[in-house]
Amino acid sequence: MLGNLKKGEKGKILNISGIDQLVRRRLLDMGITEGTEVCMKCLMPFGGPVMIETCGQCVAIRRKEAVQIEVERL
Repeated sequence: MLGNLKKGEKGKILNISGIDQLVRRRLLDMGITEGTEVCMKCLMPFGGPVMIETCGQCVAIRRKEAVQIEVERL
């Protein structure tokens, strides 16, 4: 799961179908699709959002949605 990556780890997105349709649409619009490589940049404390980098841009998403995105560690 994307939310389980540690700071600095990279992963490849395998499945984003488990998250809400509106959030999935936003991620797709930003280029975060299945097969995309991502890097975990920052994990906010106390269950806050996570910041990932992909395609040269940093994106913050809620941790509860990040744990619903399946990734393969690279």
